[in-house]
Amino acid sequence: MRPNRAPHIGLGLNYILVGALGLGSLFDEDQYEVHRSAIVCHNSHQAGGRPMSDLPWVDSKPEAPEPIRDGRGASILGPRNLAREREVPDLLASPDTDAGTIPNLKFSYADARNRLGSGGWAREITIRELPAATTLAGVNMRLKPGGYRELHYHKEAEWGFMIAGKARVTALDTSGHPFVDDVEAGDIWNFPAGVPHSIQGLGDEGCEFLLVFDDANFSENETFLISDWFAHTPRHVLAKNFGVPESAFANLPTDVEKTRWIFSGTEPTVAKEDAIKCPQGPSPIRYTHRFLKQEPAKAAGGTVRVVDSRNFPAASTIAAAINVVEPGRMRELHWHPNNDEWQYFVRGRARMTVFASGGKARTFDYCAGDVGYVPLGMGHYLENIGDEPMVFLEAFKSDHFADFSANQWLGLSPRQMVKEHLNLDDETLSKLRQDKPLIV
Repeated sequence: MRPNRAPHIGLGLNYILVGALGLGSLFDEDQYEVHRSAIVCHNSHQAGGRPMSDLPWVDSKPEAPEPIRDGRGASILGPRNLAREREVPDLLASPDTDAGTIPNLKFSYADARNRLGSGGWAREITIRELPAATTLAGVNMRLKPGGYRELHYHKEAEWGFMIAGKARVTALDTSGHPFVDDVEAGDIWNFPAGVPHSIQGLGDEGCEFLLVFDDANFSENETFLISDWFAHTPRHVLAKNFGVPESAFANLPTDVEKTRWIFSGTEPTVAKEDAIKCPQGPSPIRYTHRFLKQEPAKAAGGTVRVVDSRNFPAASTIAAAINVVEPGRMRELHWHPNNDEWQYFVRGRARMTVFASGGKARTFDYCAGDVGYVPLGMGHYLENIGDEPMVFLEAFKSDHFADFSANQWLGLSPRQMVKEHLNLDDETLSKLRQDKPLIV
């Protein structure tokens, strides 16, 4: 099996969750060690009885998993991508309970195009990369110390989750009140559609974060950049608008694609409270939230924290939860009634089977840096199949988080009814819960 460490999604980042927040168990820098073998493809096994030397694609036979389960299946004779096969054993040899046709519900940031700027990088997973994901899109972004995600806005709401490091975010509300805050790993923000904002990396490392947008068709390459707008506005119009000579705009950036978007800058030297002074005062809207400082719901096998418009009013279109599942435990059988579930795996390894009704089910394997997806109403669980805590974020295009527990459903149904539906004995019926176990 593949070593139980996550693929690299940062640059040797030292997670800020260790220390002041006392949450070092969520993230572990050791998981970000690069496994170079993950990009090596192997050809193995002799084929067709011909001498090995006659088949130039045949290599020596390495130790490898095979698509064989309980006497069914057979070994692979042709070319192989062993790194991939070791990551997805439940696709290579599908469980007997899998059946029917279900679309792909997994895409990894390791397979996404990474656009580079002088101040960092960004890679996105949208409906183009994961066609089943029709409600939300995600961007994984890194900013160097002082690096800017430039002043911009977009038609979609932006929900951000800090993975590592520190950043300064700025925004402006519709009443002309500015907002400035410094965030660190475990914090989140939400900028509603159209709200202009910026992000800048702070400290020795800068930062890395996940962005979730409430439109699956979102593209990081098509946001409204201030530099792009100025480059496509006549100079005399700019002069008239801002009441200065045209010469004031002689040095505007010209190659915005390569010189702006994400670019190097100077780290601020003033405190956030002193960053902007204006007579109308700061915005009364709180666009940031200390997500991991929330008291979690504690379960037998881990913890769950939920954030939505009820405890973070600025987030009116995206609800989320972060789950920590201990080794050998699982997020219980459940489903969501209000929208599809978009997942981001932060740490560890997971197995998820999705039940789509009509006799259809499919099992997927995930590791850190992967995105998963569950369409509306489909039953599923998430099992930790590694030897370290498995941490994943689930997000929904909704103003509130909602789920149903299969255990609670049966526990709050008449016992005789459940017995006759499932042929369960009395001892099993007595174990059914009337609350939500969450993680078992």
